[in-house]
Amino acid sequence: MTPWLTVVGIGEDGFKGLGKNARHALLRASRIVGAQRQLDLLSPCIRGERELWPSPFSLDAVLARRGEPVCVLASGDPMFFGVGASLARLLPSDEMQILPAPSSCSLAAARMGWPLQDVVTLSMVARPIAALNAQLFSGIRLLVLCNDGQSPAAIAALLRERGFGPSRLSVLEHMGGEAERRVDGVARDWADPVIADLNLVAIECIAEPGAPRLSRLAGLPDSAFKHDGQLTKRDVRAITLARLAPVPGELLWDVGAGSGSIGIEWMRAHPSCRALAIEADEGRQLLIEQNRDALGVPGLQLIRGKAPQALAGLERPDAIFIGGGVTREGVLDTCWAQLKPGGRLIANAVTLQSEMALMAWREQHGGELTRIHIAQAQPLGDFDTWRQALPITLLDVVKPFDA
Repeated sequence: MTPWLTVVGIGEDGFKGLGKNARHALLRASRIVGAQRQLDLLSPCIRGERELWPSPFSLDAVLARRGEPVCVLASGDPMFFGVGASLARLLPSDEMQILPAPSSCSLAAARMGWPLQDVVTLSMVARPIAALNAQLFSGIRLLVLCNDGQSPAAIAALLRERGFGPSRLSVLEHMGGEAERRVDGVARDWADPVIADLNLVAIECIAEPGAPRLSRLAGLPDSAFKHDGQLTKRDVRAITLARLAPVPGELLWDVGAGSGSIGIEWMRAHPSCRALAIEADEGRQLLIEQNRDALGVPGLQLIRGKAPQALAGLERPDAIFIGGGVTREGVLDTCWAQLKPGGRLIANAVTLQSEMALMAWREQHGGELTRIHIAQAQPLGDFDTWRQALPITLLDVVKPFDA
């Protein structure tokens, strides 16, 4: 099939910077769709009808022209956080061709002299800036696509708040065009200069000596979370997440989420991991929202309600953690029924009643029971002794593929 749709990446240098194939596609197109800034870059020799993206944004107008020679304009590389990626999810590959220009991150890496394979890239375009919190490690280099001219100041403020005030920032505007400009500074002393809406921020992360060390591995310090006492403690959390075994792209249900620590650490394991936190208590719901933003996973979805009723209609998960409510009628059975075949179910119990519920349920469905004892050295007069935390009983079961 000859592709009817061509997605053309166009840079700040406009029509003159396009290759031969991109120019020919634009000359043949009966309709060209793009933002006003992109359409203004076209040569007068382009005769196709020009159409702005609708507001709110939608691809329907393009898809309605299926079979006609249509061009869509995108900034730089259309497959890098661009409209090409959105269209590729809706159209088979043989119906469209992608003609990319250098992405903004490729241009920024060239300007900064940074090997692109060693840089973390992320987009803040129409996304919460809190996602940046998950990427802050001393010595890491970040390239951040910004939403508008206010984004660099917001990024500098976030870096200061998180203990990364010494980090070096370079704001790169209109790369590849005549208006290209670079503004350098330090987050701690960022003067908030006027910045163009079309910009990217290059960050060399440098932590202050006292900045919290927040690894991506399971087992963040308990102090990293705001909580009311209902928190899966650090060592038990690390063991629990090791059993849950996060895999990129998988979905977790964190049932009785408390402060959301399990779901949050699940999502920190990989950018594509997803989690639903099910919590009925309003105070804890607020804590979950605060914790997810502070730890860089604003995409964690909060389900306000009590299991099992709140589980109805949710997307089936790849793994489930039950931190509370195992004695409530229907919770274990509903979770097991909704868990995908091959999925993991982990439940923790502290009380005798909840432990008995896990043991009885295991008799029917199998799995492993593990008793976790944690003790910490604490003062006793002039000496130290071991203070034993409440023991935890952990149920670990994998759902058979034929279940």
